[in-house]
Parts: sequence; C-alpha cells; structure tokens
Amino acid sequence: MTKRTQFFRIPGKPKMNRRTAVVAAGVGTSLVLGTGVALAAQGDVFGSTTAGSVSKAVDASQTDGQQKTDGQQKGDGPQKSAAKPKQASWVKPVDKYELGSTFGLGGSHWSNKHSGQDLAVPTGTPVKSVHKGTVVDAGWGGSYGNNIVVKHGPNTYTQYGHLSKIGVKVGEQVNTGEEIGKAGSTGNSTGPHLHFETRTTPVYGSAVDPVKFMKEHGVNL
Repeated sequence: MTKRTQFFRIPGKPKMNRRTAVVAAGVGTSLVLGTGVALAAQGDVFGSTTAGSVSKAVDASQTDGQQKTDGQQKGDGPQKSAAKPKQASWVKPVDKYELGSTFGLGGSHWSNKHSGQDLAVPTGTPVKSVHKGTVVDAGWGGSYGNNIVVKHGPNTYTQYGHLSKIGVKVGEQVNTGEEIGKAGSTGNSTGPHLHFETRTTPVYGSAVDPVKFMKEHGVNL
C-alpha cells in the first residue's frame, strides 16, 4: 500500500492580495493628508503607489496653499487707505479779512496803546481757535465786549474780542481750527471786526505782537 502524506494548513491570518493592500494604503493616506492628497493617492492605486508619488502630492498641496497665502498677502487682502494730509498746527482765526489797527498803535480811541491786531470781517463771521487748548475765559470783557481767552501752553494765550456770539464755555477743550464764536462789534468798537491778541498770561497787560507771534508759528496774518 502506498503511503500518502497529508498536509494540514496551519490556521493564521488570511493573505491580502496586492490590490487590497494598495487600496488600504491609499485610504490611510487620505486620513493623514486630507482630501486633496487622498485623490492623488487613490489615482495611483491602479498604477503603482510609491512613497515618491505621495511625497509629490504633499508637495503639490503645500505649494498650492502657499500660493494662495502669497496671493492674499500681495493682492487679495484689504488695501491700506492713503494717508490723510497732516493738519496745520496753527491757523488763522478767520479765513477772509482786511487788516485793521495794528499792535502798538496809539490814539484817542485807546487808554493805552493798541494791544492786538484787528481783523475787519462782517458780523457773524466764524472765529476759530488758532491752536488747540483750554478755554480759560468766555464772557463779557469790558471794552473787549464779548471775549474768549484760550490757553495753549505755558505762557501762551490767545484772546478773541468784540464777538457777537460766544460758542464755548470755560474749561472746554478746543482743537486747532475749531469754531469758538462769531465776530461782531460789542464793547469799545467802531465797527464789526475781530480783536485778536497773543499773551503770556490770561489777562490784559501781557500782550505780545500777534503778527510776529503767528509768523513764528508758521502763519502769516
């Protein structure tokens, strides 16, 4: 009798064919790298899947993302608006005027020499603060009529006299060029105009030549 040899299969894990293994690798790649790279990996299943092809897909994805980021930085992002022109630090108290009585002028009209520069304008002309500061006087000023005094800094004050209207209060902060009142002819006045003074204190008797002072601050009256 011929002796037959029997072979028994040892139980173990089922073998995975090459196609299944490749598909599994592609799915794993999609979980790690994202949709864009997964498509590249799956497209290679039916050819040959290699580390080089996955690397190229990753590089392509990163390059595409970088290009989008660069585009946003260069042209897609919001554009900065043009810089606004810088406002002048000092300005004229009125826009259009005719020069009247000058600083230091004498005559019977004044008990002492003229302490400011008169600017002839119609009643109601807007009067502006020549520089930012704090209002230290706003009310009746005797021969000055309705007047305003603004402090701009140490030993630096300006006064606006003969106003028809006062538009600010004591303690109020004002900006350069801000309207503070209206020109008029109140007090000791012979006609509508603005009496403009520059002082080293808030009171009468400390006036300096306003034309010279304003010129030193870049404004020609």
